[in-house]
Amino acid sequence: MLLFMRESRTIAVVNSVIELPPVDMNGTSASSVHGLPLVAVSGAAASEVPSTVHQRIQEAQELKSKKNSKSRKKRKQNVDEEEGLPISTYSKYCYRKLQKVAVTGGKKGLRKPTLEEIEQARQAILTPSLFGSSLEEIMERQKEVYPDRRLPWVQTQLSLQVLALGGERTEGIFRVPGDIDEVNALKLQVEQWRIPDNLSDPTVPASLLKLWYRELEEPLIPQQFYKQCISNYENPDAAVSVVQQLPELNRLVLCYLIHFLQIFSQPSNVGTTKMDVNNLAMVMAPNCLRCQSDDPRIIFENTRKEMSFLRMLIVHLDTSFVRGLL
Repeated sequence: MLLFMRESRTIAVVNSVIELPPVDMNGTSASSVHGLPLVAVSGAAASEVPSTVHQRIQEAQELKSKKNSKSRKKRKQNVDEEEGLPISTYSKYCYRKLQKVAVTGGKKGLRKPTLEEIEQARQAILTPSLFGSSLEEIMERQKEVYPDRRLPWVQTQLSLQVLALGGERTEGIFRVPGDIDEVNALKLQVEQWRIPDNLSDPTVPASLLKLWYRELEEPLIPQQFYKQCISNYENPDAAVSVVQQLPELNRLVLCYLIHFLQIFSQPSNVGTTKMDVNNLAMVMAPNCLRCQSDDPRIIFENTRKEMSFLRMLIVHLDTSFVRGLL
């Protein structure tokens, strides 16, 4: 019931404040067509859903694909901008968004999204967001603004903000969450490639940085390496070897993160932050690795292994090469 009430409020706000882009109907009923943009927008604020929804989405899409395979071949694929966006643009975005929510869960709580957040969700239909997209999409979008950077701007800037605000001297950094309203406000600014000058609390950029890692479409350590990670959580050399096998972009982003965490793991900082290497690994491991099992026993056991694997990297991985790397 709470989920229904929340999504109903989201759709009501969308209807009242946003003029949705025109849609190429291609003979489809108006109700189903205009429902897609609403699902696309409200998907950005979706709550958790059962894991079975991912399977049902796939089954429904396969059934629909079989029924309409002939008609799709005849349908015009490209639509002039004046005529509106093709339905496929919305349907693909919705399917992709629901897939992610089914695996990682949606946003927590029942806070109604702000008008700015809804507008940002609407824009994300056509322009990949800096949050919730793949690393490749983020870097592709970044080329328009920072073509020479090798690391995501959002990652480096938020990390630098944490340090600039004294995060390495803040007790409970990364464990204590920042004010949710301030975090959301900063997120909207970051989406516009801006960092406000009035930040004062390091837990705000720290919380947003964790959110950025957690919301990556594909986990920072891709799923095909997951078994290697949890199988080598006690072997430093094997753990480092896994990192060297990662795709180049994932390797650079992960090494930058580990280098960042190594700053906080220094004894001179741990005395103040109370965040030793074990605590850092505990709060950051879920943002780098994702267990795909639904079995609570496997999840519990793998959580321990994920933490140990990240701890191995913080202690043993040589990240000196990322100093000054942007």
